[in-house]
Amino acid sequence: MGKIRVLVVDDSVVIRRVVSEVLGDEPDIEVVGTASNGKIAIDRLTQVNPDLITLDVEMPELDGLGALKQIRKTHPRLPIIMFSALTEGGAEATLDALALGASDYFTKPTSSGGLDESRELIRKELIPAIKALCKDKIASKLLPLPSRPVLSPTTASRSARIDVVGIGVSTGGPNALAELFQTLSAELPVPVLIVQHMPPMFTRLLAERLTATSRLPCEEATTGVSLKAGRSWIAPGDYHMVVARQGTQQSLMVNQDPPENSCRPAADPLFRSMAKVYGPNCLAVVLTGMGQDGLRGCEQIRAAGGQVIVQDEASSVVWGMPGCVARAGLADKVLPLSMIGTEIVRRVAASRDAGS
Repeated sequence: MGKIRVLVVDDSVVIRRVVSEVLGDEPDIEVVGTASNGKIAIDRLTQVNPDLITLDVEMPELDGLGALKQIRKTHPRLPIIMFSALTEGGAEATLDALALGASDYFTKPTSSGGLDESRELIRKELIPAIKALCKDKIASKLLPLPSRPVLSPTTASRSARIDVVGIGVSTGGPNALAELFQTLSAELPVPVLIVQHMPPMFTRLLAERLTATSRLPCEEATTGVSLKAGRSWIAPGDYHMVVARQGTQQSLMVNQDPPENSCRPAADPLFRSMAKVYGPNCLAVVLTGMGQDGLRGCEQIRAAGGQVIVQDEASSVVWGMPGCVARAGLADKVLPLSMIGTEIVRRVAASRDAGS
């Protein structure tokens, strides 16, 4: 196995230097070139033949979005990670880039944090993303799974009425959710709850886009909102989202409890709360994403008699989260993304037709 060849594209000399230094210290990664704008990056593509590109959004002459469009014409499958600013404009541009075919994004550290903080973020967030997107270039190591018997669907999981759907998703999530939402509508007789690993502001803009492009309204969750059928809520960036029972009504709560699986929001707290409040009457869906968030929560949903569906490897940008659940024997079904929305609708309807 060879090293992952990375082309670093950014108009900031400091960012190019810091990223190149930190990536260069990683034994599995080699920085094969840098560029200060999209035009130079495109010219260097054939010269350096990278396995992955990090691409800044805001650059002179040819910005990241313009470069992305051109690169995708000739390199439709080349992994590209967008470098985004933690601003509303940066979030909008990042979502545009993901819709245009970017593989993932990395939010740049703020200048106030200093170079040490920037280096640490690159080590903790950017390097794992690079390795996940280029797993075939290096010896892959599957995340260790706790030993447990492989579970088979229980009678409860096959027949209990579904009253809520929870979705956990990370890398590749915005596009996966956009495709999934094309199959869902306001006629869905259950609420849909989403945890997408994203920072503040990004989640609100994602909810607005899902609402604008589908028939299932979506909004950021707030504490105290009552759950209603035919609506969806997304956990706000930097907040966990959980379900609580208030009398006969189910409502949402958001909190800043410690991160889980290095994530906040995380899918595990949502899935645990669904199992506690809804018991066997819940369906968990785990889509494309890096890491193993959702694994522990799916354990509890299956133990409560609920159902679990995961996305298959072929249609996932990264088969980390769904792969962990599938390998643990917790999935009732493993499906390509194109079939998951239909399966959700079918299972919700079938559970009602059965009169449970």
